[in-house]
Amino acid sequence: MKRFYKAVTVEEGEAGYHVALDGRPMKTQGGRPQVVAAKALAEALAAEWDAQGEKIDPALFVFRDMTDYALDIVPGTRDELVAKLLRYAETDTLCYRADPDEPLWHRQRDVWDPLVEALEAREGITLERVSGIVAKPHPKDSMARLQARLETLDAFALAALEQLTSLAASLCIGLAALEEGADGETLWAAANLEEDWQVEQWGEDEEAAERRARRLGSFLKAMEFVALARR
Repeated sequence: MKRFYKAVTVEEGEAGYHVALDGRPMKTQGGRPQVVAAKALAEALAAEWDAQGEKIDPALFVFRDMTDYALDIVPGTRDELVAKLLRYAETDTLCYRADPDEPLWHRQRDVWDPLVEALEAREGITLERVSGIVAKPHPKDSMARLQARLETLDAFALAALEQLTSLAASLCIGLAALEEGADGETLWAAANLEEDWQVEQWGEDEEAAERRARRLGSFLKAMEFVALARR
C-alpha cells in the first residue's frame, strides 16, 4: 500500500490522546477509536506513521499492533489471558534447574535465584524450585496471590506482559520486566541462560543467533511499550 497521508499529528480529546492522519482520527484494526491515556504512547504511535516511506511497511507498526491488541482483544479475554499467564508460572523456566551436581545448576542458582526471590518478596509468595523435569506445584495461596496481581493490571500492561512472558517462557521474568528501571538485556540473558550454556559447550549457530536477536528486539519493544503507556 502506498502512503496515503501527509500530516501526522497527536490530538487530545476528552477520553485521551489519538493519532490523526491529515486530521482524521485513527481507529484500531478492530474498528474502535484508537485512544490512549498516555501522551508518550500516542507520540510513539505517531512516530511509526511518520517514519513510513512511500510504501507502508506493516512490520514497522510494532506499537500500533500492541495498542490495538490492548484495545481490541484484551478487554474481552482478560480471564483467559490471566489463566494463560498463570500456566507459565506453573512451569516457570526459572524454577526448573539442572541436578545440583552439574555445573549448570550453580549458574542457574546464581542468576535465577535473585529474580525469583525478588518476585517472592514483591508479591508475598513462595515458589518451588525443582531439579529435573518432574513438576512440583507451587503453593495454592501463592498462585492465588499471583492471580490477584495479574487481575490488577490494565489492558496495556497485560498486552505487554503476555508478550514478555511468552518470549522468556517465564512469568517471573515477565513481571520483572514491568518493574520501573528494569534492565531488559539482563532479564533476556537470564531467560536464555541455558541456551548460552549450550553455546559455550558446542558453539553458536548463526541462524539461532539471528532468531534470538529478533526475539530480544521484540522483548525490548514490549518493555518500551508498557513504559510509554504509563506516562
